[in-house]
Amino acid sequence: MARQAAPRGWTSAIETFLEMMAAERGAARNTLDAYGRDLMHAELWLNERGGSLETADVDGLRAYLSAAEAGGVMPRTAARRLSAQRQFFRFLYAEGRRADDPTATLDAPRRGRPLPKILSEADVDALLDAACDRPGPEGLRLICLLEVLYATGLRVSELVGLPFAAVARDPHVLIVRGKGGKERMVPLTAAAMDAIAAYKAVRGVFLTTKASPHLFPSRSAQGHLTRRRFGQLLDETAILAGIDPAKVSPHVLRHAFATHLLDHGADLRSVQQMLGHADISTTQIYTHVLAERLRALVETHHPLARSLSSGADL
Repeated sequence: MARQAAPRGWTSAIETFLEMMAAERGAARNTLDAYGRDLMHAELWLNERGGSLETADVDGLRAYLSAAEAGGVMPRTAARRLSAQRQFFRFLYAEGRRADDPTATLDAPRRGRPLPKILSEADVDALLDAACDRPGPEGLRLICLLEVLYATGLRVSELVGLPFAAVARDPHVLIVRGKGGKERMVPLTAAAMDAIAAYKAVRGVFLTTKASPHLFPSRSAQGHLTRRRFGQLLDETAILAGIDPAKVSPHVLRHAFATHLLDHGADLRSVQQMLGHADISTTQIYTHVLAERLRALVETHHPLARSLSSGADL
């Protein structure tokens, strides 16, 4: 396989670095272009201040990163640029073109953790109402899927792959086998129990054999409803409910389950157990969602916040 040539038009040092990446590491053209753009961005910034990337010291690089942060560059982008610089300076040091590596003491910007997308309780109600408009056994199956998902916060793979035995023991709880084969017990709402009972009465319509171990059997290779098909059904239901389908997914409903529980006073440890999170730190992201919503609520509706935003004297 032919090796990728380094792009042209960069400074001599950057071009030599990219040629090494292509020849010795087999970097693809897209990778070379990305490295080149990131390095040239720093080069041009430093040029405007009388310097260059090849001769930059740690203070110059730190000033560049600080300026990027002040300019609203996303932490992920800043981290990528620093990663390119680190590889560049390690190359220069290894080649004897630098006596030091100025990136050695630079800290990567904190990327943070993106807050999960959620739906309001009104949005969830609209989805369920739209599902109720779907007629026949398929409608009853869809209602069951949505009610169970919203009542339990299951992962989509756990939902579509539920064994029939999971609802055959106790109608008040769902037995779920999650990651690592760990079982957990999740209580069901009255609406979810009613939806399961109504769906079980028509489940035979979906059977492809005389018996199936799955709660939601289908003709798929797995023998049960696929994640993809459930996603399609959810998109169709969102459109009927007047909600942008891009804002709706099985995982967003899982987020809604957790956030709405905490909204109504559930404790974090209980939500962790129901979601099947091994570490409570994973569940704590929902407390950040609530904090952000409260902040937005205060900024929008509190009279003091309005006074401050308008510049009024206190």
